[in-house]
Amino acid sequence: MAMLFWGRGLRNPVTKKTMQGVQLYCTSVVSGRERVNGVDLFYQQTGKGDHAVLLLPGALGSAQTDFGPQLKSLSKDRFTVIGWDPRGYGNSRPPERDFPLDFFERDAKDAVDLMQALRFPRFSLLGWSDGGITALIAAARNPSLVNKMVVWGSNAYVSPQDLKIYNAIRDVSQWSERMRRPMEEVYGAELFIKTWEGWVDGIGQFAQRPEGSICMELLPQISCPSLIIHGEKDPMVPSFHPQYLLKHIKGSRLHLMPEGKHNLHLRFAAKFNKLVEDFLNQ
Repeated sequence: MAMLFWGRGLRNPVTKKTMQGVQLYCTSVVSGRERVNGVDLFYQQTGKGDHAVLLLPGALGSAQTDFGPQLKSLSKDRFTVIGWDPRGYGNSRPPERDFPLDFFERDAKDAVDLMQALRFPRFSLLGWSDGGITALIAAARNPSLVNKMVVWGSNAYVSPQDLKIYNAIRDVSQWSERMRRPMEEVYGAELFIKTWEGWVDGIGQFAQRPEGSICMELLPQISCPSLIIHGEKDPMVPSFHPQYLLKHIKGSRLHLMPEGKHNLHLRFAAKFNKLVEDFLNQ
């Protein structure tokens, strides 16, 4: 899903370093690149805990634009936290991003293969928005590798209502300067417009599939403990989406945040982080 309505004065500087050991956020976060499926994938890593956790960002997102409070504040003792930039996003460029019909499947394979390349045999997934869709697919395809999963702002299909939402935000010139700036800082104005329009077209193509399915048929294959979080004021994701996930993911639970919007993990970071830590520690 789209990365809008952030309210994020939380951006961190983009590093161009490729070697291990770059210090960010004034904590022990290191960055690196790993060659995976023909692409140099950029990642950030922090913590020394036994429980590995992968953070999966939203559309056009990256670890540092989307997960600053999680990289900074999730327990360093209990978890090893890895944030990644999917291919064509953030610092995982080149290549330029494209959106074939299987782009979520491709991201899911890249994500799992990255964790294997980094020598994490099992791990949990925290997926926001598009990253939540990627997490759903990764968990379904790799039940032996995924410990637990948390998703929010995500959907398993594209409805006519969703299409209206996407088309309403297609023209970035209509966004406020505050909303455009974070993405323009990463991509530049021209590439941001091109990539965003590509995303709108890419997500919209699922509406042509039966029932608008992105990954509906995979949900029954998810066997890991799963937490679905939904902000009741999310303007991007209608409430029928988390309800559908709850119904079709065995044993999942749903937590509603009454004041939460699409960026609930940024706006209510302390509450979100505690909720996630409690779930992962159970």
